[in-house]
Amino acid sequence: MNRQVSGSPRITKKLQSQGVSCEKNRIARLTSINSIWAKTKRRYKVTTHSRHQRSTVPHLLKGHCIDKPNAAWVSDIIYIRTHEGWLYLAAILDIFSRSIVGWSMGYRLTDGLIIRAFLKAMRRKNPGASLIFHSDRGSQYLSHRFRNLLATYGIAQSMSNTGNCYDHAVAESFFATLKTELDHHYESRSIARQSIFEYIEVFYNRIRRHLALNHVSPLEYERNHMVA
Repeated sequence: MNRQVSGSPRITKKLQSQGVSCEKNRIARLTSINSIWAKTKRRYKVTTHSRHQRSTVPHLLKGHCIDKPNAAWVSDIIYIRTHEGWLYLAAILDIFSRSIVGWSMGYRLTDGLIIRAFLKAMRRKNPGASLIFHSDRGSQYLSHRFRNLLATYGIAQSMSNTGNCYDHAVAESFFATLKTELDHHYESRSIARQSIFEYIEVFYNRIRRHLALNHVSPLEYERNHMVA
């Protein structure tokens, strides 16, 4: 399953992992001859509302080395265009493995979107109280309901400083990748939901190889860490 997302480096690594003897330069030449190109990322539109009067929280990830799963999660929200109107997607990523640990979709941009994604992530991973939850300064992440939920689980909340969103770039990179690699004009929200579900649960977490993860998928990277 390539989805036209793999350039010659990823294709080379995939073939080598399957026992095929090949070199990157040869694969690059063959992909060029056959007009096989990887899609390039686009910028995505920010949907979180940060011009508000709610108090913010400190940036806890500064100088923090993330060397294991479920030590730090990062989250963001984007919109997906459909002919029925906008569909909003909230996702939570594990910074260590880039895996999507929780996500939710809805028609309204409210704190309920991130609350549902967070509860799904907690059921899946049960990370414990040492987790840091990082986001931008969007109002959804500063709602009383969401902050009380984090406090209930004993999880520390962290937010990017103005003009300094390096740690938040992991989430931004995922959304830019998703919008590039799906690249559909959806007829309905239900079609978009199904497409995004399949992309995250079947392809992105389990199959898609990441340069930052030594050319393996997020779940394979976690498995390799556990047996190391």
